Amino acid sequence: MGNGAKAQQKRERNAKDGKVAKSQLKTNQKAMDIQCAICKSTFLKTTRAPQLTEHAANKHSKTLNDCFPGYEVA
Repeated sequence: MGNGAKAQQKRERNAKDGKVAKSQLKTNQKAMDIQCAICKSTFLKTTRAPQLTEHAANKHSKTLNDCFPGYEVA
C-alpha cells in the first residue's frame, strides 16, 4: 500500500465523521454590544476601556464618557 492509498483512507475516515467547520462571524456579530454614541461604531463586549478611550480620543477628540455613556469600567 502506498502513501496515496493511506491519504485516501484518511480522507474517507474524516468524511465519515461529518464534522463541518463552523464560522465565527455570526457569533461575533451578535457580541457587538458596545456602541459609540457619536459615530455608531460597534465593539465586541470584551473590548476594554483603553481601546475605547483610544477610539474616543483619536476619532472624536472626546472622552470615554462622551462616546460611551453607559460603559462602566470594571
